[in-house]
Amino acid sequence: MSPTGSTARIIVRSAVGSLSVRKAIAFIGFFVALQISMEINNSITKDILQIQGFNISPQFTYPVALLLLFVYLLILVSNIGVVTLIVTEKSLHQPMYMLFCNLSVNDLIGNTVLLPRLMVDIVSTERLITYNQCVAQAFCSHTFGSASHLILIIMAFDRYVAICHPLRYGSLMTTRTVAWLSTAAWAVSVLLVSVLIGLTVRLSRCRALVQNAYCDNASLFKLSCDDVSVNNIYGLFFTVALFSSSMFCITLTYFRIALACWMRKNKELNGKAMQTCASHLVLYLIMLWSGFLTIILHRFPDYPDLRKIAYILFHVLPANLNPVIYAIQTRSLRDKILQVFGRKVTPSF
Repeated sequence: MSPTGSTARIIVRSAVGSLSVRKAIAFIGFFVALQISMEINNSITKDILQIQGFNISPQFTYPVALLLLFVYLLILVSNIGVVTLIVTEKSLHQPMYMLFCNLSVNDLIGNTVLLPRLMVDIVSTERLITYNQCVAQAFCSHTFGSASHLILIIMAFDRYVAICHPLRYGSLMTTRTVAWLSTAAWAVSVLLVSVLIGLTVRLSRCRALVQNAYCDNASLFKLSCDDVSVNNIYGLFFTVALFSSSMFCITLTYFRIALACWMRKNKELNGKAMQTCASHLVLYLIMLWSGFLTIILHRFPDYPDLRKIAYILFHVLPANLNPVIYAIQTRSLRDKILQVFGRKVTPSF
């Protein structure tokens, strides 16, 4: 065999080998890219959840959405109005009005997290939400519920001091004290809810359907096939601690107020005190029972729509009634509102 032929064969073999290596590398690169793409698609798919929502007939879809829009706008106007009035009017920079402001801000947060998303889901056919958005909604919603109870406890204590110890009210319920109590209420709420949601986020997910019209902690951990005993234990502790402390404190303070009013002989002052306390107590009972229904009905899957309605009422009713009740029953606030609308009012004494 000539040297020239041998050299040519070597060159051909090396060229074929080089071509095979390039094909192998290209194939491996394509396979890796395909695997990465599949993993990304799987990850995106796992992060997309579907909201069950309400089963509303098509002819009622837009009327219900418009009703919720009206309710939401009413909440925005009334609560933003109260907050703006209290912030801008120096005469209202007092402890009691700071608590009203806290309650209005909390109502705005709780309903802004819930109602716009609910309206979109009612008119939409897909009802999709990312897992992170669902977690954020659950966190804000539970923080709203916890802060509502704690702020109402502070308000009940404020009324107790004002009615039972009027001479010591100025020294006990200072602006600094109320600011500290309000900060503590928000901090405790955020801390308790952070643990609650944190225990749920650690779970793996095997389902993508949120069996609710909104995202809450129970709906989130029901997406997992892991053992959720820790979540149930902490959730029970969280609920019992919050509701029992709320009911105990408010029952005690209003009992002491009722006792003090009964021992007094001034019918006019007692009537005003009892009227104020009665309205606060009605609002608290509405919030309490709607919250109870939401928690209890999670254990009864046969009544999903009733649970969803109770949860919406827990957000909507107090947020609409709070500004009205406090504006009507608090003369200084009522007079300022009337002044804004250009009406003549008699001076407050």
